[in-house]
Amino acid sequence: MREAHLPYVVHLKPHRGTWAPADQPHTPIDAAQALAWQDAEHPGAWTPVERHFRDGHTETWWAADATLGGWQPHGVCRLVVATTDPGTLPERATWYLATNLPHPDAPHAATSAHPLADLTETVRLYGLRPWIEQSYKQITDELGWADFQVRSDTAIRHHQTLVNCAFSFCWDQWFTPPGPLDTTAPDPCTDDRPERGPGQAPPAPTSLLAQGIARRPLLAHPRHHPAPLVASLDRHRPTTRTPGPDRHGHHRQTP
Repeated sequence: MREAHLPYVVHLKPHRGTWAPADQPHTPIDAAQALAWQDAEHPGAWTPVERHFRDGHTETWWAADATLGGWQPHGVCRLVVATTDPGTLPERATWYLATNLPHPDAPHAATSAHPLADLTETVRLYGLRPWIEQSYKQITDELGWADFQVRSDTAIRHHQTLVNCAFSFCWDQWFTPPGPLDTTAPDPCTDDRPERGPGQAPPAPTSLLAQGIARRPLLAHPRHHPAPLVASLDRHRPTTRTPGPDRHGHHRQTP
């Protein structure tokens, strides 16, 4: 991301080691523990951050710019720590965020190619990640593409674009009232039989979405959870293949 000059906010492991003098922090959690904190009335280096969730409730977190190696509060790269309790730094409610988004008070803020981000904005941006990942996973599950894997940034972007387009189309069709049947459409059941497989063609689907109850979690939604399901295209496929004629006199050996 640095080579591509992309703005980023990424999570660091709390015990990720960094070269530093012996009297300075060596891990993100060390840097967080070095920040002054007494209590909510005397927060020291910590700033309260109000987080707003999709269901309408809010939570007060605490955030601070920490110093660790090359990460400096007003440097090109920053280490932002966000937590629900600066005194204990609970493992499941503490983020150690590395970002190249400049602090508004940084000397290079006016010349930076990236947007400015104070502590509240940095926490807000990273807070979007679970929703993006959860929505992406649930969409692929609903489309039956959960096992599709990619190995490059370009492939990830292409696949996510395809997934979002497909699901958006299905979502739109779900709320569109069905129109009258097209009596001029060609008959899907023709006299031409396939070379292999069953001769009976499955009936044409009357809707693009199955109006049943999802067996997996649906997309997160602040209120009502509609249950859009992609119709199973292989609902009518045979459970076993119809054997075809032997080729060139060879017989497959059955173990």
